[in-house]
Amino acid sequence: MSNPDPSADSSNFALGRLRALLDDSSFEGEQRLPAERVLATQIGIGRRALRRALEVLEAEGRIWRHQGKGTFVGPRPAHTPTNLEELSKRTHPLEVMDVRLEIEPALARLAAMRATNGDIERLLRLAEKTASSSDADGRELWDSALHRTIAEAAGNSLLLAIFDMVDRIRQDTAWRLLRERARSGERQQIYVEQHRRVIAAIAQREAHAAEHAMREHLELVREGLLKVMTSPLPDRLDGQISETPVTTNTKKEMRHGT
Repeated sequence: MSNPDPSADSSNFALGRLRALLDDSSFEGEQRLPAERVLATQIGIGRRALRRALEVLEAEGRIWRHQGKGTFVGPRPAHTPTNLEELSKRTHPLEVMDVRLEIEPALARLAAMRATNGDIERLLRLAEKTASSSDADGRELWDSALHRTIAEAAGNSLLLAIFDMVDRIRQDTAWRLLRERARSGERQQIYVEQHRRVIAAIAQREAHAAEHAMREHLELVREGLLKVMTSPLPDRLDGQISETPVTTNTKKEMRHGT
């Protein structure tokens, strides 16, 4: 019986074999390498030596590894797609409001400079729909549509993409219930008037006024959220029992915006 090849446990030997493999023209773009077990057998090296060689190649930027998905040829992408479900679990409504306060006043300012007459007509119709909505679902629907139309009218595709990402996070059920608690009848009427002021400033091409009006509106929204997040959670919403039973865990999640 012959002795095993000692080079199989050499990390330098493994690195050389891997370099030769990567230089093969069949590897292009972000192609995934075989699993470590398969790769080690394929090029005749030990798993320990293979892992060390892979670490060197990753440091050189020739490969990148994604836990649970594998090893890929080429440098690590500048960014990977955001998992919104995971992101929504790590954040909370006040962080979302921080982001909204950074981008939406700027979007309103840009909309005042770029909105078409058609955009302004749409905003006026949406404002009336928001004002006349009598239930939580309708208020959420038209309010979101109004704010997104302002973002569209701003004419910046990157800011619109950021807005959409934040808006999708806001659609979490517990978050919607939290926002509805913050909408008392009096506060909702103030929101309606604030929407009208934002739209009026956009229609008059008053960029600074539009930015200021949007900031004032979002600061009031943030204040309302903070108030309900630090108050005891009632078992009844809008005078009706919620469709989903409110448990101790549910209350905790809603207070923390998860």
